[in-house]
Amino acid sequence: MTVSPVALEIAVTSPAGALVARDAGADRVELCVGLELGGLTPSQALVESVHETGIPAHALVRCRPGGFVHDRSELDLMEREVRTVLRSGAAGVVVGALRPDRTLDTDALRRFLDAAHSVSAAAQVTLHRAVDHAADPVRAAAQLAELGFTRVLTSGGAPTAATGADTIRRMVDAAGPVQVMAGAGVTPADVPRLVGAGVAAVHLSAKRAAVGSAHAGVPMGGSDDGSAHFVTDAEVVAAARRSVDAAAGSSS
Repeated sequence: MTVSPVALEIAVTSPAGALVARDAGADRVELCVGLELGGLTPSQALVESVHETGIPAHALVRCRPGGFVHDRSELDLMEREVRTVLRSGAAGVVVGALRPDRTLDTDALRRFLDAAHSVSAAAQVTLHRAVDHAADPVRAAAQLAELGFTRVLTSGGAPTAATGADTIRRMVDAAGPVQVMAGAGVTPADVPRLVGAGVAAVHLSAKRAAVGSAHAGVPMGGSDDGSAHFVTDAEVVAAARRSVDAAAGSSS
């Protein structure tokens, strides 16, 4: 079996989603809850359950929706969450923090990295899309190797990775040994362009709405009317796998 030099990562929110991603050809999953909020930290039980599926899971550590400038109490909480998800079986963590001037909060990031490696020296640490809110994503990418990051997930500072492909290419050049993973609105059709930009991985949510059993129109708080949730679509994952393999093969 030939292993593609470009990895396929799928964002999932459940053990069922992890199984779908695994069986349809994903290399790993990013595990979170609240995809409709941009993703939040999964529970200990959820991490444990996904670990049992056998696919490597990288847990998002993000304590709230909104921006990426965090106060001391939020940083304290996320540092603890880093340790908890890794002890629960996550292969890595996905973290991020910015200063008010939209530069990387390197002090906070070092805390997260130290916490991760205090649990496992082999833990992989990914900078999440806070980098796309940085004043200069390319300059931010250039800082990651010295900090000790494994990879960075980015759209190149654009609404979608496809539209940010030129900046992603520059981030690949700037990041050195740090893997650059393209994500945000990615479809299987976008993969060739992103692989051509030199990315080490592509990231998709590969989700579709599944109608739930709750009564539509009964407010559940915020914008949730209780009528639907998202599940991982096996056909989209499989199509992405084929596209990744074809694009990586043609570029090698």
